[in-house]
Amino acid sequence: MHELSVCQSLLREVERAAAANGSRDVTRIVVAIGPLAGVDGALLARAFDVARGGTIAAHAALDIEALPVRVRCRICAAETQTPANRLLCGRCASWQVDLRSGAELLLKRVEMTVEADAAASAS
Repeated sequence: MHELSVCQSLLREVERAAAANGSRDVTRIVVAIGPLAGVDGALLARAFDVARGGTIAAHAALDIEALPVRVRCRICAAETQTPANRLLCGRCASWQVDLRSGAELLLKRVEMTVEADAAASAS
Protein backbone atom coordinates (compact mmCIF):
# COMPACT_ATOMS: atom_id res chain seq x y z
CA MET A 1 0.00 0.00 0.00
CA HIS A 2 1.99 3.00 -1.25
CA GLU A 3 -0.74 5.34 -0.01
CA LEU A 4 1.01 5.36 3.38
CA SER A 5 4.22 6.78 1.86
CA VAL A 6 2.10 9.28 -0.10
CA CYS A 7 0.51 10.38 3.20
CA GLN A 8 3.88 10.71 4.87
CA SER A 9 5.11 12.96 2.04
CA LEU A 10 1.87 14.94 2.17
CA LEU A 11 2.24 15.46 5.92
CA ARG A 12 5.83 16.68 5.48
CA GLU A 13 4.54 19.37 3.10
CA VAL A 14 1.75 20.25 5.54
CA GLU A 15 4.29 20.58 8.37
CA ARG A 16 6.42 22.89 6.19
CA ALA A 17 3.40 25.07 5.41
CA ALA A 18 2.41 25.20 9.06
CA ALA A 19 5.94 26.12 10.16
CA ALA A 20 6.14 28.85 7.51
CA ASN A 21 2.93 30.36 8.90
CA GLY A 22 3.76 29.94 12.58
CA SER A 23 1.03 27.39 13.16
CA ARG A 24 1.03 24.57 15.68
CA ASP A 25 -2.34 23.11 14.72
CA VAL A 26 -3.63 21.96 11.33
CA THR A 27 -7.40 21.46 11.24
CA ARG A 28 -8.13 20.44 7.65
CA ILE A 29 -6.20 19.21 4.62
CA VAL A 30 -7.76 19.21 1.16
CA VAL A 31 -6.28 17.12 -1.64
CA ALA A 32 -7.45 16.55 -5.20
CA ILE A 33 -6.82 13.23 -6.91
CA GLY A 34 -7.30 12.30 -10.54
CA PRO A 35 -8.30 8.74 -11.38
CA LEU A 36 -5.01 8.21 -13.27
CA ALA A 37 -2.82 9.33 -10.33
CA GLY A 38 -2.34 5.78 -9.11
CA VAL A 39 -3.67 6.66 -5.67
CA ASP A 40 -6.85 5.16 -4.24
CA GLY A 41 -8.81 7.78 -2.28
CA ALA A 42 -10.27 5.31 0.22
CA LEU A 43 -6.85 3.79 0.93
CA LEU A 44 -5.35 7.27 1.22
CA ALA A 45 -7.96 8.19 3.84
CA ARG A 46 -7.17 5.04 5.84
CA ALA A 47 -3.43 5.64 5.56
CA PHE A 48 -3.96 9.24 6.69
CA ASP A 49 -5.58 8.01 9.91
CA VAL A 50 -2.39 6.05 10.64
CA ALA A 51 0.19 8.56 9.38
CA ARG A 52 -1.19 11.68 11.07
CA GLY A 53 -0.63 10.37 14.61
CA GLY A 54 2.03 12.39 16.43
CA THR A 55 2.14 15.09 13.75
CA ILE A 56 0.88 18.65 13.60
CA ALA A 57 -2.15 17.24 11.77
CA ALA A 58 -3.02 14.65 14.44
CA HIS A 59 -6.59 15.94 14.70
CA ALA A 60 -7.00 17.26 11.15
CA ALA A 61 -9.72 16.21 8.76
CA LEU A 62 -8.75 15.03 5.28
CA ASP A 63 -11.01 16.05 2.40
CA ILE A 64 -10.46 14.30 -0.91
CA GLU A 65 -11.78 15.86 -4.12
CA ALA A 66 -12.04 13.80 -7.30
CA LEU A 67 -10.65 15.37 -10.47
CA PRO A 68 -11.98 14.50 -13.92
CA VAL A 69 -9.96 13.09 -16.80
CA ARG A 70 -9.72 15.65 -19.60
CA VAL A 71 -8.08 15.14 -22.97
CA ARG A 72 -7.27 17.41 -25.92
CA CYS A 73 -7.67 15.91 -29.36
CA ARG A 74 -4.78 16.26 -31.82
CA ILE A 75 -7.22 15.84 -34.72
CA CYS A 76 -10.13 18.20 -34.00
CA ALA A 77 -8.54 20.23 -31.12
CA ALA A 78 -11.52 19.64 -28.83
CA GLU A 79 -10.90 19.39 -25.10
CA THR A 80 -13.33 16.97 -23.51
CA GLN A 81 -13.91 14.99 -20.35
CA THR A 82 -13.63 11.23 -20.71
CA PRO A 83 -13.73 8.09 -18.55
CA ALA A 84 -10.35 7.00 -17.18
CA ASN A 85 -10.51 3.72 -19.07
CA ARG A 86 -11.50 5.28 -22.42
CA LEU A 87 -9.03 7.96 -23.43
CA LEU A 88 -10.75 9.04 -26.63
CA CYS A 89 -11.86 12.41 -27.94
CA GLY A 90 -15.41 13.15 -26.85
CA ARG A 91 -16.15 14.92 -30.14
CA CYS A 92 -14.59 12.80 -32.91
CA ALA A 93 -13.65 9.60 -30.97
CA SER A 94 -10.01 9.81 -32.05
CA TRP A 95 -7.46 7.98 -29.93
CA GLN A 96 -4.87 10.67 -30.75
CA VAL A 97 -5.30 12.72 -27.61
CA ASP A 98 -3.10 14.45 -25.04
CA LEU A 99 -3.94 14.13 -21.38
CA ARG A 100 -4.81 17.54 -19.88
CA SER A 101 -5.86 16.44 -16.37
CA GLY A 102 -6.68 13.37 -14.37
CA ALA A 103 -3.23 12.20 -13.29
CA GLU A 104 -2.75 14.80 -10.55
CA LEU A 105 -2.36 14.45 -6.82
CA LEU A 106 -2.58 18.01 -5.51
CA LEU A 107 -2.36 19.48 -2.05
CA LYS A 108 -5.01 22.13 -2.56
CA ARG A 109 -5.47 23.65 0.87
CA VAL A 110 -4.21 23.47 4.43
CA GLU A 111 -6.38 25.02 7.11
CA MET A 112 -4.54 25.85 10.31
CA THR A 113 -4.73 27.87 13.47
CA VAL A 114 -2.21 30.69 13.46
CA GLU A 115 -1.12 32.43 16.66
CA ALA A 116 -1.84 36.18 16.69
CA ASP A 117 1.87 36.96 17.24
CA ALA A 118 2.90 34.79 14.28
CA ALA A 119 0.27 36.37 12.03
CA ALA A 120 1.48 39.88 12.94
CA SER A 121 5.14 39.04 12.27
CA ALA A 122 4.29 37.37 8.92
CA SER A 123 2.77 40.66 7.65
